[in-house]
Amino acid sequence: MEGAIDNEQAAMCEKYNCSPLAFKPALHVGVHLASLNQQPIYGVRIRPTIDASGWYFWGGEYSDDDDFFQPVHGSHVLDRLPELGKYLALPPGYKFIVDDEGYEDVWYDPSVFVRAGQEP
Repeated sequence: MEGAIDNEQAAMCEKYNCSPLAFKPALHVGVHLASLNQQPIYGVRIRPTIDASGWYFWGGEYSDDDDFFQPVHGSHVLDRLPELGKYLALPPGYKFIVDDEGYEDVWYDPSVFVRAGQEP
């Protein structure tokens, strides 16, 4: 179902004591495609818009370059990195870092809104 919250996503939100916000795979995410084979993988969510989920993903080092992120349908990211699926109901303001050896860090950072030009 489009935008449904699965059990794994609900459990992740419960673990971090936050209210889930459904991820709609048809919406765009910002991705640095060339870095997705690097570790660790980072994710940050700002407030969604009509056509964007609010999620941004990259691997390895971050860059402030204007063309760092490319818009991609969320379903394509899930096809390539299905292990990210459990994080996608985390609400705006949340960040995560994961790697292929089991490392996981999830936290709320209200500064993501300011950086994105959104109200905190």
